[in-house]
Amino acid sequence: MSDYTPERRQYSRVAINLPVEVQQGGSVWHQRLIDLSLGGAATDQPDLWDAQYNEPFTLVIHISDSSQLELHAYLQHVEAGRLGFSVEHVDRRNIAPLRALLEQHINDITVLEQELQTLHGEAD
Repeated sequence: MSDYTPERRQYSRVAINLPVEVQQGGSVWHQRLIDLSLGGAATDQPDLWDAQYNEPFTLVIHISDSSQLELHAYLQHVEAGRLGFSVEHVDRRNIAPLRALLEQHINDITVLEQELQTLHGEAD
């Protein structure tokens, strides 16, 4: 069963529980991914959180022991132990792993296909 939740967002979010490193400059926070979409991600908030909110982050999601997904994002909100990030860009090397990960957790692949078309349209 998928944890797909339709919302009033541009891209559908799916609940995914994976380890993620949130990196900024020389700082690294080891967290858990809560949910993911083509345009954003949410993680839990570490106990010691001293990040620069206006600076970019790199999210390194550990899909398996040998596979990871790297996303470049900005922090959008902090609430109730949860950090919400807006993904600013997905490079060519990471779009395939992102797509594969979302496909594993979404019920309706046609929704993902439509969202990918929207994403590609924005990039043009």
